Amino acid sequence: MSGPSRGDATFRAVLALPHARRLFTAAMLARACYGLLPLPLLLALQQATHSYTSAGATAAVSGLATALLGPYRARLVERHPRTLTAFALCYAALLTAVGVSCAVGGPVPLTLGLAVLAGTCPPPVGPLMRTLWGRLARGEAQQQAALSLDTAAESTVFALGPVLGALLAAAVTPPVVLLLGAVLVLAGFGLLARALRGTPLRSSGPSTGDSTTPLRRPGFLPLLLVVLATASGLSLFELGVLAAWGTVATGVLGTLFSVGGVLGGLVYGRRRWPGPLTHRPVLLAAGASAAYALPVLLHTTPTAGLALLLAGACTDVLLITSYQLVDRLVPDGSRTEAGAWINTAFNLGAAAGSALGGTLLDRTGPTTVFATTAAVIALCALLCARALTRRAVPAEATPTEPRPTGTDEEARRGAEV
Repeated sequence: MSGPSRGDATFRAVLALPHARRLFTAAMLARACYGLLPLPLLLALQQATHSYTSAGATAAVSGLATALLGPYRARLVERHPRTLTAFALCYAALLTAVGVSCAVGGPVPLTLGLAVLAGTCPPPVGPLMRTLWGRLARGEAQQQAALSLDTAAESTVFALGPVLGALLAAAVTPPVVLLLGAVLVLAGFGLLARALRGTPLRSSGPSTGDSTTPLRRPGFLPLLLVVLATASGLSLFELGVLAAWGTVATGVLGTLFSVGGVLGGLVYGRRRWPGPLTHRPVLLAAGASAAYALPVLLHTTPTAGLALLLAGACTDVLLITSYQLVDRLVPDGSRTEAGAWINTAFNLGAAAGSALGGTLLDRTGPTTVFATTAAVIALCALLCARALTRRAVPAEATPTEPRPTGTDEEARRGAEV
């Protein structure tokens, strides 16, 4: 059976799908707090502890808890949809408690403990939304367009969020921004819960009977390794830029990575690309590796900017193809968890890259860091190429079939939030 035409795979057609516009708007509002709050949280903790070391360590532990527990929160939401609301309420309550404690000078251990607890319960909006796009889209081309639009929009939120967070923290106070973030969580997730009514979090089709973790699926771990290596490359490269050209250049050039990601995602979503989907992560990782190697050949600021622009495009498209491959590698019922593992791999890779980059800069210089960045990504791509292209190939024989739409499909969908 042939899939939908490319005319059905435009961004406008994607947003015209049943429930799509309401879900997309609600998910963007719900995700806004994740880009907005990290800097105000750090500043509020510093205000409470009078120590950047304590504040930074607490924020790092909170972020680590968010990353490591993300797949388990996603599994709970996928199997018990009503827990999404519970996570949102807990997250808003803890943000409020941290903000109040920082504002009134509460006990420092209590404040730090609340901040760490807040990191354990952010609801998995991104993985959930990407699973829903897989349910709503009619065919692979439309799913590609939907995931590209979603990823580009998410990248925009995370690019603009820190700027808005800094402006708000300067205009009011960091604890007040945390309280505003809690209100944003309640508004966003309230709207999302309303939009999810009648939309499935679980498949309406027959169960596969496979409830094992996605980590045991053939080809999934190599995919995570490629994502982890690419994320570590970004952190490594940014530290090299910082050492070579300073703080201002790093801030300006870092914006180019986000711009490249948004543009890359939008271009990717509008075209049909040749070759098997399972080959794309390796090719995109190779492209990112080549981009990061440019300053080794020509050590100038414009070259570093071009490298970040190209690497941003490759990285965001790599994430999009990884989300597409979740539908190939992981059975329905575990795909939200699988999408959360991709996010976790990216976050852990970024942390590992920062640690490695700091060690290298202490012993060598920026050029070595740039070369190491390219080498790490290229090596991981080579190691994973065989597993991704061989073990995942059988899924290529079963392309996504067009999904039914309208009231007949909605009548077969059971799980509601």
